[in-house]
Amino acid sequence: MRRVIPAALASLALAAGVVAGTAHAADNPYERGPAPTESLIESSRGPFDTASTSVSRLVVTGFGGATIYYPTTTSAGTFGAVAISPGFTASQSSLAWLGPRLASHGFVTMIIDTNSIYDQPSSRGTQLLAALDYLTQRSSVRSRVDASRLAVAGHSMGGGGSLAAAATRTSLKAAIPIAPWNTDKTWSTVVTPTFIIGGENDSVAPVSSHAEPFYTSLSRARDRAYMELDGASHFFPQTSNTTMAKYTISWLKRFVDDDTRYDQFLCPAPDDRAIQEYRNSCPHS
Repeated sequence: MRRVIPAALASLALAAGVVAGTAHAADNPYERGPAPTESLIESSRGPFDTASTSVSRLVVTGFGGATIYYPTTTSAGTFGAVAISPGFTASQSSLAWLGPRLASHGFVTMIIDTNSIYDQPSSRGTQLLAALDYLTQRSSVRSRVDASRLAVAGHSMGGGGSLAAAATRTSLKAAIPIAPWNTDKTWSTVVTPTFIIGGENDSVAPVSSHAEPFYTSLSRARDRAYMELDGASHFFPQTSNTTMAKYTISWLKRFVDDDTRYDQFLCPAPDDRAIQEYRNSCPHS
C-alpha cells in the first residue's frame, strides 16, 4: 500500500528561492532542504512531499513488519534513514504521527512492529538493526537510502532498545531514546551521538532512574544531549508533540546529514517553556 502525503510547507521553500532537496554547500553533499527556521521545524510538515508503504511481517525476518515513510523526490539524491521501535505492548501505530513528519524533512523513516509486543529492550535493539538491514538491502525504497547514514530511535523499551542498538553497531550516526526504559543503566560503550528525551512526570520510566543515568553514563559519546519535557508523562510520544519533533529533526539533521545549520537549535541550550531541563555536550563541531 502506497499513500502520498502532501508537504504543506513546500511552497515556503520555493518562495525562499531554494529548491527543496538540493545540496546547498559544496563541502557537505548531505544537506537536504532549505535553510531551517524555527517555524519550519515546528510545522507539522516539512518541505518534502512524502509517501508510505507497508511491510508485512510475513516477508521479513528479525522484526515484525513496518511502515516506511519516505520523501517522494528522486532528484535530491539519497537520504539518511531512521528505524523507530514502539514500547512495551505497543504497536507501530502508537508512533505513526512521527513517520510522515520526519520523512517530510528528508529522512526515510521506518516505524516497526516488534516480533512480540512483550519483547524486552535488548531484543528491540536487535530488531531495529534487522529493520535497517532490510531497509537498505531488500526494501522497495532501498535505492533512496544512503546506507552509510543510519539512525535508531524508540519509545520506552524501544528507547532502551535504541541504546542497545547503538552499543552494538557503532557506525550508526544518531540514536534518540524517548522516555527510555532499560534495566541496564550503563552505556559507556556507546559512541553514537545520542539525544535522550525524558518526561518530567514519567511514572513508568522515571527520569531519575532511567533517562538521567543513561545520559550520565554516555562517557564515550562525544555528542550527547538530554531534554526533559515539562510536565510530560511516559506517554508523551504517542500523540503529536511539537517540541519532541522539533529537536528530533534537529538532531537527525545535525548528525545524520552533518548539517551544521541546525546547531542553532541544539547549542546553546534552547530557551523553550516546554523544556524543564536540557543538558548537552556543546560544541558539536
